[in-house]
Amino acid sequence: MKQLCVISLLFAFTISSAWAKRFSNQYCEFELPTGWQCALEGSEYVCQSESEGSKKEAIIILAAKRRGEQDSMEEYEAYLKKQKTYNLPGGKIQISEAKYTKKTPVNGHDWVDALHLASEVPGFYTRYLATVKEDLGVAVTFSVTKDLYEQYKGIFDGVVASLRVFRQKSDTGTNVNLAGGEEDLGGTVFVPDGDKVDISVKPTQQRKSDEESSDMMLLFGIIAVVGVIIFLKKKGKKKG
Repeated sequence: MKQLCVISLLFAFTISSAWAKRFSNQYCEFELPTGWQCALEGSEYVCQSESEGSKKEAIIILAAKRRGEQDSMEEYEAYLKKQKTYNLPGGKIQISEAKYTKKTPVNGHDWVDALHLASEVPGFYTRYLATVKEDLGVAVTFSVTKDLYEQYKGIFDGVVASLRVFRQKSDTGTNVNLAGGEEDLGGTVFVPDGDKVDISVKPTQQRKSDEESSDMMLLFGIIAVVGVIIFLKKKGKKKG
């Protein structure tokens, strides 16, 4: 019995250690996998592994904006059901494969939950979680290279299971920009080391089409820019 108790305690310690770091800001929080960190890049958060070997395998991106007329669960669901088409460097056209779109309750709040292949980066699966909360639209994406999708699926499922959304008004002087620069949100709890995140995005680097400049497309368009930059960096390293 004593040996069983020791094994149980060790197992519990291992599980808690695997999800020991929590990311939190003014509108969302979730548990980070072991060895991951987040950094604010422009108006979105980028979360990656701290390991150089794993940094380009998977990425989590979080963005939020002031809610507009098109920011609703119905609009998000309709948008994520469709294939995404965009131009790649060299004149190539990328068309995504929409795998599923559904509504998923997470910790008492409904999210539109969708999975696409090659919707943000060629050769990557991207899972989308999008929702509205009071005056905000919030989106979280989980992207992983196709070859490692099964390996990361359980890890991402764990992050999703810990996901909570809220609307906390800030009285502090520490501000985090919303997408589009319409308002500031502050009070970030987890302060990462931005120098270790192998990504760089400027707030002005957004897709310029008329469709994607609309209220809803601003939320997803900023996330898409990050994906394109990852792709360009990967290509640059291969050529080098």
